[in-house]
Amino acid sequence: MGQTILGSGGGIGVPLARELKNYTDQIRLVSRNPKKVNDTDELFPADVNDLSLVDRSIAGSEVVYVTIGFQYNLKVWQKTWPSFMQEVINSCIRNNAKLVFFDNVYMYEKPSIPFMTETSPINPPSEKGKVRQQIREMILKEAEKGKLTALIARSADFYGPENKNSSLTIMVADNLMKGKKAQVFGNPDKIHTYTYTPDAAKATAVLGNTHDAYNQEWHVPTTKEKVTVRRWIELIAKELDTEPKIQNVPAWMINILGVFVPIMREFPEMIYQYEQDYIFDSSKFEKRFGITSTSPEEGIKRLVESLKE
Repeated sequence: MGQTILGSGGGIGVPLARELKNYTDQIRLVSRNPKKVNDTDELFPADVNDLSLVDRSIAGSEVVYVTIGFQYNLKVWQKTWPSFMQEVINSCIRNNAKLVFFDNVYMYEKPSIPFMTETSPINPPSEKGKVRQQIREMILKEAEKGKLTALIARSADFYGPENKNSSLTIMVADNLMKGKKAQVFGNPDKIHTYTYTPDAAKATAVLGNTHDAYNQEWHVPTTKEKVTVRRWIELIAKELDTEPKIQNVPAWMINILGVFVPIMREFPEMIYQYEQDYIFDSSKFEKRFGITSTSPEEGIKRLVESLKE
């Protein structure tokens, strides 16, 4: 029996497929246009918005990883995530497959952001966070009943060589490479820990293949260093051999930018994460598995190298 990635083409799905090769040569990649990462990968083209394809994509799987990223739009999330997750849960139960859900931090309450752990209170301050809370509860409810074997691997904001949608790539690296100023939300002198995507993929593969990791929530390895947003920008600028010039983007400007760049309309409700320190603690995973995060310097070096290719 193999292992299946739903959302195999994204910033986590690609490095995850690479990591899973350490455990199995039966890997099924499910996305609209899947591409092989390993020679032995099975490709399963599917638009998972068509829920009838979910069960077929999961059939025969021992472990199912959900790393999919639906369009970053509140209405899309509200319409798509709950029905998709319900179908995944039902299919995993039918096929006796374990579920690994790759999650974010949106469901944590606002005062938890300066130090997030797996036990931080769940009280999302945003509408997107309420969607994440709903799907988390759907998974845990079935796990608590004993019907489903599942775990949640949670990540901070992430960056990495195969992730073009990270805020560090879009707002900082891309702009600096074009000779523009790096753009920042909130206060650039607040600490902001980031997860390096190859670290997240390795941790997710380890968790999915560790029997006693299930029926728990885990934070994947994330920056230990207390790095401010300004310092992240300086690291990127250094690798690009340019000046770390910064443009602060206030909330009112985001709304104006949203007229021209629709995805920007989705950011105002998330600004709270950038107005305070954002520290994501992954010590539970590190103590259990002895795996720590890549340093900011090394991660940024690899990110910039990938952007220059």
